[in-house]
Amino acid sequence: MPKVPYAAYLRVYEPLAAFPEPERAHWAEYARRERLPTAQDEVAGALAGLLSVPPRVAPARESADAFVAWVDGVLCVCPWRTRLRSWQALAEVGHWLMPESVLDAALPPGVRRRAADEYAAWRERNPDARPWIRSALWHVPVRWFALFSDEERILRKAGDGPAGDAGPSLIYRAPMVQARRRVARGLRAVREAMPHGPLGEALTDVGRWLEEFHPRSLVELDYGGLIYTIPEDQLAEDRSVAEVTEGLAALAAGDVERAGRLYEELTDRWMSIRERQFAN
Repeated sequence: MPKVPYAAYLRVYEPLAAFPEPERAHWAEYARRERLPTAQDEVAGALAGLLSVPPRVAPARESADAFVAWVDGVLCVCPWRTRLRSWQALAEVGHWLMPESVLDAALPPGVRRRAADEYAAWRERNPDARPWIRSALWHVPVRWFALFSDEERILRKAGDGPAGDAGPSLIYRAPMVQARRRVARGLRAVREAMPHGPLGEALTDVGRWLEEFHPRSLVELDYGGLIYTIPEDQLAEDRSVAEVTEGLAALAAGDVERAGRLYEELTDRWMSIRERQFAN
């Protein structure tokens, strides 16, 4: 059984220079640790909170952990900000596809109200705060694919990773300037063909989020636990990014019919994956 949740992640790694002191010094020292926490460690902490009595929706303090990456010799950091992301996830419970009785059993209404009040009070003191990580349960949002190119695809089979991280993975990594350029190009094509469609709104949202970060950041799409829902042969053949790139190019060329067909094929395939959340 996989240890990670069935979720995909979109992350931004900012260069160390983007952080103010004393946070910059903290991350510089943090990156020197012999072992850095993984996504598994964050999940374990979150599950421990939900299993406590009463359940703890968000940590009492913000996480001091992060993912780190070296880009052309420059240390780049993606803070977890687990507390902030937990609060934001709570605001989305209305979209969870589960009976209200099950939700109330897992997260009683009183617990949810207190957490929402804490977040509102915190938000007043930190109006500009934003997460470095976005997540999506049981699917990868189409707009995320638009940030990358097929050449940036990195597929790792089980056992190929370092000790303690031997599971399979599928990620894409792109320079921030490229990701922003692709979003702008895609948004232009979508707006010209479908001025009021949901895809245009979705691309606008992710584009605004990217603008919050340093221009020399690294953007990463991680299939996360979704890889355990996709057979190995299908995962090897998955070219969702290439399909979105092709679809947006078709839109830009005025071939709406081809773009629509590609979009329908992509969404149907991912819907079959998303529906597995209802399997016993």
